[in-house]
Parts: sequence; C-alpha cells; structure tokens
Amino acid sequence: MYNHADLKDLVDKAIINLSYNTEAGKLIDPVKYILSIGGKRLRPVLALMACNLFSDKIDEAVIPATGLEVFHNFTLVHDDIMDQAPVRRNFPTVHSKWNINQAVLSGDVMAFIANDCFLQAPPRCTSKVFRVFNKAAIEVCVGQQLDIDFEKAIIVSEDEYLRMIELKTAVLLAASAKIGAIIGGADDKDSELLYEFGRNLGLAFQIQDDLLDIYGDIKVFGKIPGGDIISNKKTFLLVKALEIASGEQHKRLKEQFAMKEFDPETKVKKVIDLYDQLNIKAVTENIANDYINTAFSLLDKIGAVKERKKELAQITCSLIGRNR
Repeated sequence: MYNHADLKDLVDKAIINLSYNTEAGKLIDPVKYILSIGGKRLRPVLALMACNLFSDKIDEAVIPATGLEVFHNFTLVHDDIMDQAPVRRNFPTVHSKWNINQAVLSGDVMAFIANDCFLQAPPRCTSKVFRVFNKAAIEVCVGQQLDIDFEKAIIVSEDEYLRMIELKTAVLLAASAKIGAIIGGADDKDSELLYEFGRNLGLAFQIQDDLLDIYGDIKVFGKIPGGDIISNKKTFLLVKALEIASGEQHKRLKEQFAMKEFDPETKVKKVIDLYDQLNIKAVTENIANDYINTAFSLLDKIGAVKERKKELAQITCSLIGRNR
C-alpha cells in the first residue's frame, strides 16, 4: 500500500514529464507555472489510492490521475480570472503574472492536455473513464455558472448553495475516486460507493475552503483572508448567516454585501464580527464534519481489503486536516 508522499511524488514526476507542443512557448509557460506552484494534489492522490484499493498496478492510473490535476488547475486559472484573484497558493495568479488573454488561452489548452492524459488509461476501460470525466467536467462548468448566477441573486438558499458546490467542486473529487477505482478493476457497486465517498468529501472540502477564506492563515492557505467578503461572493458562511440572522443583524449583513464602494478592511472586520455573533464558524465546522462522517461510513461499505481502506482514510484525514 502506497502512502500519500509516495503518490504525490508519482504525480509530481508525471507533471514534470508531461509532453507539450512547444511551438509557442508563451502558451505553455503559464501551464508549467500553475502546475509547479504546489497544491495538495488531492484529486490525483485520491484516484491513485482508490485504484490501489483494488490493484497493485497503480502505474496504469498515474497518467489519467495526472489529467485530473491538470484539469483541476485549468479550472483554477479561469476561476481566478472570474474572481479577479491576485494570489493563488502564495504566488501571483496566472492572469496577474501574464494577462487575462494569456490566462484564458493557456487555461484552454490545459483542458485538452488533460484529455490526452485520459486517453492513456488502459484500453479495457478508456471509454468508461472518459465518460466519468466528461460528465464531471460538464457539471463543473454548470456549477461555475450557478456560482456566477448567485452573485446577482439577492437570496440563495442553503440547498441551492450546496448543489452549486457539489457541481463546482465535489463532483471532480467524486470522479477522481471513481476513475481510480475503475482503473483498479473495481465492480460497479464499489466504484459508485467511491464516487459517493468523494462527493461527500468534496462538499466538506469546499465548506472548509469557505471557512478558511475568512479564518485561515495566508501562509498556509495561500489566499488573502476575507477575499470572498470583499468580492461579495456567496459562501456557505454568508448563506447560513442570512438564514439564521434576524432583525438588525440580518439588515446589517445585507447592507454590507449590497455596498458598491467600501473600505475592504473595514468591511471584512464588520462581516466577521457579525459571523462571530451568530457562531457561524462552529455551525460551518459541524456541517463539514457531517459530510466527512458520511464519507467514511461509505468507505466502510466498500468491498476492499480493510487495511487498504484504513490507509485511504488516514490519507484523507491528513489532507482535510482532521483526526479519525
């Protein structure tokens, strides 16, 4: 059974060894840049671990798993443009370092590089892997559109928000686990259980991400705290706060997110003060933990060697910063 460091190393080496069309270096430089500035490699590691639940031939899954990482980073490049984010993982975002046109084009080519990686899945399951990935990729785009739509919406319900992050974030983690399982030779039942495991994990992961935007350390998280508040972005914390706030608190929250002109530092402080009054940090942590517990209950049902499932659980815990 491989550990997280081994699997991350395999992915990092595969990323370094990716072949590119070098006719236009300016197209590829941003691709190499975004793939080189770190990240947990959560999606490819999850795919490789899912494969390893059922097979020792994880070499068959390394390049397809790398495709998941390339696609994920492609979504980040475009997401950062839409969010006008200046920093990603403590480094300038691609559009900040180059320009928006370059970021769009280099992001586009990453999607096709990812496709090339999936074509290198074993022939016995290439079409199955592609179907799982394409479905997830389309859903990620739908989730991003919902996210954009929610920016203009006055009220977004908790269910609407959870559906958006399921599509935008969770389905790619779910597909990663399922793709790894398929390449490893899992049957349909276990593949689907791993999909649901990844989906619940992804929901928890995004909710925690929302939390870290406000309560995280920039040195660890790689983003400027409060960025979502400054950009008036709908997050789980805001959706939940508007749901449970009443009277004056509800009014003040709506006022803060309706402002067109404001001092960023003052706005962040005022919103965090309201969140603290409503105990939003604890509420959000509890919801994330519910999804994590559901993920682990699904893992227990998978028909794989118990010791291998234990290793996957431990790696998952380390990646999401939790003890089991």
